[in-house]
Amino acid sequence: MPKFHARTFVGADKTDAAKPNAAAPAYGKRRAALFATCFVNYNKPETGTAARRVLNHLGVETKSAYPGCCGMPFLEQGDIARVAVQAEKVAKALCALIDEDYDIVTLTASCGLMLKFEWPLILPGNADVTKLSENVYDIDEYVVDIAKKEGLPPGLTPLPEGVSLHLPCHARAQNMGPKAAELLRLIPATPIDVIERCSGHGGTFGVMKGTHETAMKVGRPVMRQAAAGARGHIASDCPLAAAHILNGAREAAAKEGKELPARKAEHPIEIFAAAYGLDLDKGNP
Repeated sequence: MPKFHARTFVGADKTDAAKPNAAAPAYGKRRAALFATCFVNYNKPETGTAARRVLNHLGVETKSAYPGCCGMPFLEQGDIARVAVQAEKVAKALCALIDEDYDIVTLTASCGLMLKFEWPLILPGNADVTKLSENVYDIDEYVVDIAKKEGLPPGLTPLPEGVSLHLPCHARAQNMGPKAAELLRLIPATPIDVIERCSGHGGTFGVMKGTHETAMKVGRPVMRQAAAGARGHIASDCPLAAAHILNGAREAAAKEGKELPARKAEHPIEIFAAAYGLDLDKGNP
């Protein structure tokens, strides 16, 4: 099970003194509200820290936002009414930030899919939900957009150990293209192995005793590919998928008498931050 952080990303963000880089091409041109998501806020705050460090370095003014859960766990259980309640509440709060000229940037693929596509299907007549769906970006998508329109500051350094990059189902369903791969290919001289198939985790499916074995079976082709690549990083836009793949890849490598180089499961934005040499420990829970 993932670790619980009592000092959440949102809590740490309030005391983080990082400011936008005035020398970056995008300085003064964008403001981003980072929708923390439940998992990043409570279980993997380092992803939020990396996203803020990167965006600040690119010249973007940032703030954290967490009005509540996107409702994905309820959707998985078929409880559409509870999803609708969350959608109304969260959309209203995030639309207030849009009115202040903030772009809404999500930090996990599942939550991005909910805000962009699932909520408008559940509440097609809600003006806030519609407005939000038109002003929300995945973090990888957002950085790639900055790179194309404003440009990036210099300083990206190669990661010759390379990355095994998984493109999760909920990222592919956003119909935005392989933005995580585009993001990491901005890093010079860094081998990227792209794995584009289901990890098998499926939300709670991957951690429940009754279904974990099946989840591992579905994910084994991905895990074997990650193990065979033997890259120094294993990454996915889905934090649950990333951890699932890492554990399975370690098992696959061990069966071959090898040790997997990757030390932890990462989000692509964490790897991008590392390529810029950004200090994620400062202000990190």
